Amino acid sequence: MHQSTSTTGGRTLSITSGLRGRQLPRRLMQLYFGLALYGASSALLVRGGLGLEPWGVLHQGLAERTGLTIGVVSIIVGAVVLLLWIPIRQRPGLGTVSNVFVIGIAMDGTLAVVPDVHGPAVQIPVMAAGIVLNGAATGLYISARFGPGPRDGLMTGLHRLTGRSIRLARTAIEVAVVATGFLLGGTVGAGTVLYALSIGPLAQLFLRVFAIPSNGGRSTVVAGSSPERAILRS
Repeated sequence: MHQSTSTTGGRTLSITSGLRGRQLPRRLMQLYFGLALYGASSALLVRGGLGLEPWGVLHQGLAERTGLTIGVVSIIVGAVVLLLWIPIRQRPGLGTVSNVFVIGIAMDGTLAVVPDVHGPAVQIPVMAAGIVLNGAATGLYISARFGPGPRDGLMTGLHRLTGRSIRLARTAIEVAVVATGFLLGGTVGAGTVLYALSIGPLAQLFLRVFAIPSNGGRSTVVAGSSPERAILRS
């Protein structure tokens, strides 16, 4: 059977790309722990009640309207966004497909065990923990180098097809999802603004903390270039 591949930054990628090498166990551990932590940190932002990350606003708004859990909505939205990769000729990696399912499952699992919190004395620390852990989670799964998440790949795909900057593609998409989510009942607040301002620097920090050295002893994430890092710099 022919295996579909694509080339990103001079590298050929497919769902099975990178499933080799002595660093594979560590990379897989970072991928799945990072995705699970991402879902858990997003759940903390929900419990904090002071505003969600941009896509979280949309997920929460859709959950309010449909009666589905926010984790299930996250999975559905991720799958729909992944389908949008087809016309823009993006190809998923293992991390892309895993992203769709693991984050939503981890989010619902965390919400099932973490109760609602009330009052700024508790809400603010929960919000801050959610944002910091989200940055750590981003550094973990990007450092694993198994491909971008569905939403990040949509941004880089639109950038490649239109020639517009990743910053513009990211801003346009995230403004649209925040506005839509807010109209549907999603929570926009101080946490949304703080997340937007801090997630880039936090993720860059944790990219260095969790970088996996290549065979040459250099970190291929920190020393190299990738669509995911381009998004974080935007």
